[in-house]
Amino acid sequence: MHGSLLRPTLLLLLTSLFFTTPALASATGQIDLTDSGIGYLALVIFVLAYSLVILEEKLHMRKSKPVLVAAGIIWALAGWAYIQQGLTHDAEHAFKATLLEFAELMLFLLVAMTYINTLEERRVFDALRSWMIRKGFDYRKLFWLTGFLAFFISPIADNLTTALLMCAVVMKVAEGDNKFINLSCINIVVAANAGGAFSPFGDITTLMVWQAGIIPFQDFFSLLVPSLVNFLIPALVMSFFIKNQKPHGDAEVIEMKRGAKRFTLLFLLSIASAVSCHTFLHLPPVLGMMAGLGYLQFFGYYLRMTLPKSLEKKRMQAEQEGNEEKLRYLGSVVPFDVFNRVARAEWDTLLFFYGVIMCVGGLGFMGYLAMMSDLLYTQWDPTSANVMLGIISAVIDNIPVMFAVLTMDPQMSQGQWLLITLTAGVGGSLLSVGSAAGVAVMGQARGVYTFFGHLKWTPVIFLGYAASVWVHLWINEGLF
Repeated sequence: MHGSLLRPTLLLLLTSLFFTTPALASATGQIDLTDSGIGYLALVIFVLAYSLVILEEKLHMRKSKPVLVAAGIIWALAGWAYIQQGLTHDAEHAFKATLLEFAELMLFLLVAMTYINTLEERRVFDALRSWMIRKGFDYRKLFWLTGFLAFFISPIADNLTTALLMCAVVMKVAEGDNKFINLSCINIVVAANAGGAFSPFGDITTLMVWQAGIIPFQDFFSLLVPSLVNFLIPALVMSFFIKNQKPHGDAEVIEMKRGAKRFTLLFLLSIASAVSCHTFLHLPPVLGMMAGLGYLQFFGYYLRMTLPKSLEKKRMQAEQEGNEEKLRYLGSVVPFDVFNRVARAEWDTLLFFYGVIMCVGGLGFMGYLAMMSDLLYTQWDPTSANVMLGIISAVIDNIPVMFAVLTMDPQMSQGQWLLITLTAGVGGSLLSVGSAAGVAVMGQARGVYTFFGHLKWTPVIFLGYAASVWVHLWINEGLF
């Protein structure tokens, strides 16, 4: 799925798993298509589509296009196979279930992206960049500061939102220095994924495990130290390749636009609403995030209604000061438009998520994910299986991998369930397309943080992955 020796090795493993002789039927009564022409064709289409995703930089074709088409073909093949067996609605129900899973993810991401775009428009990141320059932070300090912030914010704000936020800051602070931005983005993705692994709402996979009632809330924090090791080892190695210099730019004080601080508080309130919906009401977190979009809309309405009065007050003050520059700026101010911020969300990333989730969901409906999990847990020991599934999750996404494991419900100790939670959470850091955070940052730092730019550091990231597994097996030995 990706360059060097890692891609062919993983593809070989996946191919061997997929083409092993399947069982006659699944426990749920689904038709097993894993050893059929339709199943083989679906696999070929998925591999071809993902190959085009990998070649996005060279083909200059957005990554959403091939997976959107592949998803349609794969589900059409599944629907045709079921109709031939007289099962006219089974594929429809399975598709709707997978679509619901994506809808919750997409709406959550849409709100997060809208807030990020709003904070950027209100010059919050410009002000933060100015503050960092005035403080005199060099590149190395900025690298560590953004990494630690990503690690400790992601357990609360989720790894995707945190990665987008920190990436926006780095791009503002080191504007024009693509090498440093690429290294920092890699560090941020690794840190955000690691931080999200020890919190029920830090990652979608941890949320799935918590919702299933397999791991109690407080037990997730047993993964804090292994997650920290996962972040620190690659960060330490990468930090030696950062030049000891300061970002270019003047030290002028950037004034944030009206309402910037209140928008920031509303963003935090939206996150709190999402967490509270799940923790106290046992409702999907997306409910709280969509309510947060309502907060943003109401405040945007307030800003529009009070804009004339605010401009008049500032204009009078500028006239008294004789500040011609400020008067020209006030004359160009336009009302805040919420839906303009929504339109600026990274839609290619959202559509890519749809394509990937629907493709893998279709392959799972055909029986491939269940076969993979069943083969791993019956022929391998749980530790080896969980470690390998973490690596595989970087290739075919951690959400369907975790869903397949939860569906199979293998008999494992608490320590093993924590292990698969850890590996599925941090395994996605091995590739830029292996996690929601990585894909989203690729969209935000298009052309700077790239698939191959991340791939160059995959061996170093793998050291952190292996070390985090070893630390978990050591310090949490009593849970196995």
